[in-house]
Amino acid sequence: MHDRDAIALDHLDCMTDSTGLIQHAIYSFPRRESGYTTDDNARALRLCTRLWCQQPEERMLKRVTGYLSFMEYARCGSGGFHNFLSYQRHWLDAQGTGDCQGQAVRALAEVLGSSLPDDYRALARELIEGVLPTLADLRSLRAQAYVILAWAHLWMAGVRDVEPLENVAWFAARRLVESFHRARRPDWDWFESRMTYAHAVLPHALFLAARRWPAELFREVADASFDFLNRETTAEGIYHPVGNIGWYPHGEDKALYDQQPVEAAMMADAALAAFGLLGEEKYLAVFRRAHAWFHGENSLRQPLVDVWCGACFDGLQPAGVNRNQGAESTLAYLWVEVLNVEIQQSLRDGPKDAVASA
Repeated sequence: MHDRDAIALDHLDCMTDSTGLIQHAIYSFPRRESGYTTDDNARALRLCTRLWCQQPEERMLKRVTGYLSFMEYARCGSGGFHNFLSYQRHWLDAQGTGDCQGQAVRALAEVLGSSLPDDYRALARELIEGVLPTLADLRSLRAQAYVILAWAHLWMAGVRDVEPLENVAWFAARRLVESFHRARRPDWDWFESRMTYAHAVLPHALFLAARRWPAELFREVADASFDFLNRETTAEGIYHPVGNIGWYPHGEDKALYDQQPVEAAMMADAALAAFGLLGEEKYLAVFRRAHAWFHGENSLRQPLVDVWCGACFDGLQPAGVNRNQGAESTLAYLWVEVLNVEIQQSLRDGPKDAVASA
């Protein structure tokens, strides 16, 4: 039994075996045929590293060890990382997508910028340096945003000798701004001609870039795009993300379902980055709406989470909750809970810089 204020990791442990974190679940049971992804193991590594830094203890370090070991196994000989691993431990791709590379480097930056033992940080640095040539060639906007978040975390943590990653991040931020201006219309302050997935990571990245390079247009674009995203995903005072059944093309209606937990997590993350930069209370309100979405303040008025085991359902469908509890959804929920603990502590203690999420 867990204290109600604790963040339970029982379901995360249930979904994790000696290889790594299994991708999908059927109800609360690991669906072994789905295998593993580097994306999910990277998210789990970032989460458990953050939790270990808050309270170093042996069981959490064991989790970090397992997920970091998966990352090391995922690296390709030609640079970059694989993404899809079968349950039989055969890689199913020659190299993972751009988003996979970005998620991987963001998690590794969490390790490198932490107080973990030296060998953990040394391996993280080695893996980041190995993937640098791949990061410079990324074309996915979200992948580039993840790289900016990775670099920003290291910069804010005071990690030295990361100039090559900083150069990649600067060019990535410039490309986000260029994409925004190409796609922008009088009623459409966005980076693409349709809104699809992982929206909030784009303004999130530019809020952090604006901290480092205030003379650039990063803050202006971050402000405009985040405000647009917030308007388009708020309905009747609750968070209502773009659904993935049709997405949201410019000039058409927004898809209402399926709503995905990862969208709420990224919105919460971006809101705290904006608050860390600007200190405006409206960003805390956005964070609270995204956090409350998991707990029933959503369009179906149904909670998605089991706080006692730390599990999250896979989203909201027109007919109700998707009752499978996969890795991505669970990690999205757990990350927002970690952020909520951090923001509450920060607001009690004082300085807003402590909640500038990277």
